Amino acid sequence: MTSSQRTPVYFLSHGGPNIMYETDHPVYPQLQKIGREITQKVKPKALVVFSAHWQGERDVIEINTFENTELIYDFYGFPANYYKETYPNKGSPEIAQKVMDTLTAAGIKTNPMRRGLDHGVWASFKVAFNENTNTLKIPVIQVSLFATEDPAQHIALGRAVSNLRDEGILIIVSGMAVHNLRDMQWGLQGVKPYAKSFDEALREAVETEDELEREEKLMQLLKRPDARPAHPSFEHLLPIHVGAGAARGDKGKRLWALAEGSFSWAQFRFGDVPE
Repeated sequence: MTSSQRTPVYFLSHGGPNIMYETDHPVYPQLQKIGREITQKVKPKALVVFSAHWQGERDVIEINTFENTELIYDFYGFPANYYKETYPNKGSPEIAQKVMDTLTAAGIKTNPMRRGLDHGVWASFKVAFNENTNTLKIPVIQVSLFATEDPAQHIALGRAVSNLRDEGILIIVSGMAVHNLRDMQWGLQGVKPYAKSFDEALREAVETEDELEREEKLMQLLKRPDARPAHPSFEHLLPIHVGAGAARGDKGKRLWALAEGSFSWAQFRFGDVPE
């Protein structure tokens, strides 16, 4: 199967749960555009998603293996209606088992469990795959990150599931290109310098054509002076490493970006989209 027949890999900067209501925010139509691209052009048979908000164990990946799961309202201080939101979805025990088998074959330990979708998945999916205008009618299987800040370990995780793309399974990794809640909470105004500098360094690394050079640049990002200001903890960055590993030799491209305060909303795709 050629790279053009393989499903691409997407990195979504998902933001907070408020994104599902902020229709006038510039990222809103961008997430919608990506969603339509997936449902109308890629047309996957299932979706495997890795979110910044689920870390398994240091050396164990956790997988939701159940068909019916609830939503997790893993955020605080929002209006009451946020905690009543729904996002209809179904898992797939069969595809979850396929993911587990694939990881096991790569020497990665797995732990099956029942877990709902966290807001790193469902809040952005409510925009990208609106249940009234662009419904996602395929199984969604959520998989954890490792509970480490090791980029090489997460690249290896992505590599382990890369061949699922040859079977019509789409991989989405959900995080944030720049994510510093502390600076936002302190009320600092304007776009922070690190939001621009790290965002650009991330774009340059992702768009590096050689696979091994790209992976090396992505690992080196964590050592930059602006890395900790951009990501006080790295869980929102590590999904891009999973995505790059899953992409293998397929090219990365930044689809859209916006530095805003202490955040960046950059969206990426690895690989081609069917015409």
